[in-house]
Amino acid sequence: MPGRWDLIGMENPSDRKPKFIEQLRTFMRARRYSLRTEQAYLDWIRRFILFHGKRHPREMGEAEIVEFHSDLAMRRNVAASTQNQALCALLFLYQRFLERKLGRLGGALRASRPVRLPTRTEVHSVLAHMRSPYRLMAELLYGSGLRLLECLRLRVKDIGFGYGRIVVRDGKGAKDRVTMLPGRLARH
Repeated sequence: MPGRWDLIGMENPSDRKPKFIEQLRTFMRARRYSLRTEQAYLDWIRRFILFHGKRHPREMGEAEIVEFHSDLAMRRNVAASTQNQALCALLFLYQRFLERKLGRLGGALRASRPVRLPTRTEVHSVLAHMRSPYRLMAELLYGSGLRLLECLRLRVKDIGFGYGRIVVRDGKGAKDRVTMLPGRLARH
């Protein structure tokens, strides 16, 4: 006897193989990648596939990665950290998901990294133009090395004024860590 889906001339949705991007998403979630990493990696992998005319990644290799990577630096003029994130997404795709060893990717043009950090005077002049609560947040980011989301999730009970420290809960990699509380901010 034909199945319900055969009677209406359709394929059973449960028989359909999930799309490549959905397979990747499931793979990343099973390994507990953060949502932001998942979104960023899937976006870069999508861009890579579109850049190469929707060719399947299994049909491509080192040459296509180098071409895409170089295009980011030359034509799209992205920052070095952005280019590095794209490369990490592609390395994840090939080495973890597709379980394929890649050869050398040395032929790719790299975006240049900024050479210098701002001086203390430059930082203070930027902070002087900020208003509360954003100034306090910027001072915490600068003085204690907090990441933006760590700062946004910070609670009063996580700050140890007596010890001059901040406990960052559930930070990057779902780990707790301790960082210093700048003395200047502890006095306020």
